[in-house]
Amino acid sequence: MRLHLPIFVIVLLLFSCKKDETIVYQDNTIPDYSGIPTIVVQNYVNRMYIDLIGREPLDVEMDNHVAYLEENGLSASARGVIADELMFSTAYVEGDSTYNHAHFYRLYELAKARFIEGASEAVLQEDWAVLNSNAVNDSLNGNIAGYQFNRAQANKILDILNSREQLRIEAITIDEMMRRMMFNSIYDDINMNSFNFVNATFDDLYFRFPTQDEFENAYQIIEFNEPAIIFGQVAANKPEYLDALTATSEFHEGMIYWAYQSLLARDPSSQEVFELIGNFQNTMNYQAVLKTVLITDEYAGFD
Repeated sequence: MRLHLPIFVIVLLLFSCKKDETIVYQDNTIPDYSGIPTIVVQNYVNRMYIDLIGREPLDVEMDNHVAYLEENGLSASARGVIADELMFSTAYVEGDSTYNHAHFYRLYELAKARFIEGASEAVLQEDWAVLNSNAVNDSLNGNIAGYQFNRAQANKILDILNSREQLRIEAITIDEMMRRMMFNSIYDDINMNSFNFVNATFDDLYFRFPTQDEFENAYQIIEFNEPAIIFGQVAANKPEYLDALTATSEFHEGMIYWAYQSLLARDPSSQEVFELIGNFQNTMNYQAVLKTVLITDEYAGFD
């Protein structure tokens, strides 16, 4: 007589006879930071303060953040908590208003240094006042063309001055701040004539000069206000040209390069760019790029 076993019993017997397998994960060792001297941790905290808010920590800030890092094993997540606090905390801090305000002022100052030779707030405000006064005088004298020109130039300076707070409250994104840094009379004076302007925009944004084709098309747009194709888009004037330049994947890559050069004094590897560029393109969250660098062992000096 043949014995007929239910299918589920057969399956159970087969699997019960199979020897258990142990899965071993390679190269997944959690780093041991127990040997890192406190002075190295202090240097890390000091460096993060300077890079993110432009000043050294007070003694109480240093003590609190070093203690927090050491209590949490100097982990990357603990480092991220401190980076987030320095970039986003809105708690009152004497002298800074908040870390959040201080961080975005620091970023604004770095952007001015990158594009307009670090023009001070006093210089910007003075330029705005002169242009605004010229616009008023032109209006009173019936010079409509002069009024329109000077008013437009004054508004461009005002756009720079407003960009720090607008970026902080997310009224604009980082690409718009960069565009404003190139769309004003100060940038024009630094990079006089269309030849220099075109080369400067590529160098400042992409850390390279344009190809011959890129230059010829860009020059046609800037010098003659004639339509030409730049990065697959048709542009016929300076605003459209700058919009095109700050909408490219190369712009996003250039921002990642800027972060690595500012924080690590080196260019990112292709892999590092690849790991960051997708999220940055989708969110324009430059603080996430900074944080990724700030929590590395290389930046912290823990390697």
